[in-house]
Amino acid sequence: MSRFALVKTARNAMVPLMLACGSEAPTEPESGPTLGLAAPSTLSFRQVAAGGSHSCGLTSDGRVYCWGSNSQGEIGDGTTIQRSAPRAVATGLRFRELHAGGFHTCGVTTEYRLYCWGRNFTGQLGNGATPFSEAPNPVPLAVAGGRQYRQVRGGLEHTCALTLANEAFCWGANLFGGLGDGTTTQRMEPVRVRGGHRFRQLSTGSYFTCGVTTDDRALCWGKNDHGQLGDGTMTPRSTPRAVARGILFRQINAGAQHGCAVTRGNRAYCWGRNIDGELGDGTKTGRLTPRAVAGGLTFRVISAGGQYTCAITLQSRAYCWGLNLNGQLGDGTTTGRLQPTPVAGGLPLHGVWTGAYHACGVTTGERAYSWGSNEFGQIGDGTRSPPRLRPVPVAGAM
Repeated sequence: MSRFALVKTARNAMVPLMLACGSEAPTEPESGPTLGLAAPSTLSFRQVAAGGSHSCGLTSDGRVYCWGSNSQGEIGDGTTIQRSAPRAVATGLRFRELHAGGFHTCGVTTEYRLYCWGRNFTGQLGNGATPFSEAPNPVPLAVAGGRQYRQVRGGLEHTCALTLANEAFCWGANLFGGLGDGTTTQRMEPVRVRGGHRFRQLSTGSYFTCGVTTDDRALCWGKNDHGQLGDGTMTPRSTPRAVARGILFRQINAGAQHGCAVTRGNRAYCWGRNIDGELGDGTKTGRLTPRAVAGGLTFRVISAGGQYTCAITLQSRAYCWGLNLNGQLGDGTTTGRLQPTPVAGGLPLHGVWTGAYHACGVTTGERAYSWGSNEFGQIGDGTRSPPRLRPVPVAGAM
């Protein structure tokens, strides 16, 4: 997540519609002294995060800029005004890692402290606020508990993070056990994931979570109506459950209703929902256990988005597959693909991040690009609509 998805079409109505809140935001005014500042003419990004309908980027000097939908303050510039180009998050903090969720964003500071901003109705900001608040939180708020974290992942309505000791904590919505604490109780601040597992990496999707342990085992928990936990069943789990087949993975990613992972040998596998070909195995057949992605490519990193998936090969080339109604595959068309298809332009990317209907990538030269839906300015090129069918530079990027 990304990594979760928000689906506009009626045939996919089983996925929560995140774009139905509020109306079109007003045009951008001049910012006041306490609000986020406009991006300078050049920005060098080392990481970009694609959320529901917004995006955020982390610069090489630790500053965070966001753009796109902002109805819940997810851009973090002190307003709820939609932005079509990068806007500085209203804080003097410097960050080392960030992630964009549905309507919220979180980041780990250079001091390993965790802050979140945006929507908090299900407790996904983790600041212990009660009762649940409908009011946006447009500036960073410290996550409760005072722990030091090294990684954070924001899902549709929940958040998970890893401590410096590789312990997993989650908070927010927990209807299907996606927090992994053995309950289905919503949590307003971090709770420990049960099982005593040590994780190298986590990923949050739509009401489910997956992680890779320090010994390369894949575990998932939460909602499982499409087999997105990969354990061979469609039974929800409130504690971590091993992904079937015993394959050793080094990286995992949770999407809307599917999961994908890369093995030690750089092969990609996916499982779960496959109505739009998001598993990349050349079919539209759902899978309850990991299935190899077709094409024989070797991948370094994979990102599962809405009803699509993108990955970066060992040669730093981006490939995507699945739903493509908004150009989120970046191949210059709106044609869905059942197996990996090259992203247009052949950009050398070191990372790719998938949101609901758009994706972002960063080149080896730290230049940010986006493609797909642009209804809320989430592409970041200074425009809104139409969708971008191939990668375009983020405004202000170097």
